[in-house]
Amino acid sequence: MDRRLCLLPVFVAAASLGGCGWLWGEEGYFRDRGNDYLTARQTAPIETPPNTNTRSLDPLLPIPEQIPAPSHQDDYEVPRPPKLQVALQASDFSLQREGDRRWLVALRPPAQAWSSVREYLVQSGFVIDEERPQTGELVTEWQSGEALPAALARRLTEPSSDTRVRVRVEPGVQRGTSEIFVLSASRAADSQAEAAWADESVNEAFDAALLDDLLASLASGGATQGASVSLLAEREYDAPARVVLEEDGNGNPVLQLSTDFERAWSAVGRALEAADVRVDDLNRSQGIYYVNLAEGAERPDEKPGFFGRLFGSEPDEEEIEARAERYQLRLTTVGGAVHVSLDKSIDTVAPEETARRVLSLIQANLG
Repeated sequence: MDRRLCLLPVFVAAASLGGCGWLWGEEGYFRDRGNDYLTARQTAPIETPPNTNTRSLDPLLPIPEQIPAPSHQDDYEVPRPPKLQVALQASDFSLQREGDRRWLVALRPPAQAWSSVREYLVQSGFVIDEERPQTGELVTEWQSGEALPAALARRLTEPSSDTRVRVRVEPGVQRGTSEIFVLSASRAADSQAEAAWADESVNEAFDAALLDDLLASLASGGATQGASVSLLAEREYDAPARVVLEEDGNGNPVLQLSTDFERAWSAVGRALEAADVRVDDLNRSQGIYYVNLAEGAERPDEKPGFFGRLFGSEPDEEEIEARAERYQLRLTTVGGAVHVSLDKSIDTVAPEETARRVLSLIQANLG
């Protein structure tokens, strides 16, 4: 028999007696190296012999001169990196129709879509009169048909009239998308009246041509010069102007958002994710987020590592169900605002302490 095979039991016994410290302990091979950078020190440059031709090299990982000393020695969790901005293709813009309504859908956040639309208007010869970032609106000055692009001027009902345009950029149904609406107004060339904006298009041919031209420009990249410079922070765009935590007529906590339903729905969804609250399901038509307070927010892009999968660190469905704390976060339009409340079910309100805690958490993560 091979002598090495005879010694194998001895090695196994020695390893078992020594425990797993050499693998997992502070001095082990698989020790946690997450805080090693705190003790890293910069070394002196390499010295070369005299009369040697050298050239300086910039350090690949320079250490700043002023680094505050850590105030404590507890473990530090490295924050998640910001999301990458991916180059957009022509398919990122599309024309949508619903009856007589037409609008554009852009697969980019409203703050970036705003900048691209503004660039298009300037390049096309429109003179911008008003910019309303908080409502996502751009309004042009009154201009004669001669000052507009020829292809658009031909679509005017009255070529001799003055025209102005309002473009509105709104958050889309899906997170990270935008919807772009166009509306024009006309008046007589010699008039100084401020014509009110109609609820629907009064010059459908002109608005349709403008929307088509805007789509062609965005899809071809002709209006992307300013797309990298956001005029608004993304989180601030659809944030309500005023958020108040108060009580309803029955004394139950309610969060009042001074905005419309679409922006409130988008802002609350983003706040739930930022607050690490699990959303098991949602019903936009009824304005309900079905939340589970016992679990953190689901992030499909975060998968367990090799050892997490190997040792089964992820809880199974039975464990999740056993500890579930399910509630319904309900958004209701009341007048010109949106009320957010927490219910245990459609017929039962949530406990006052739980509702106040969740609504306060949403309020802290709005805007």
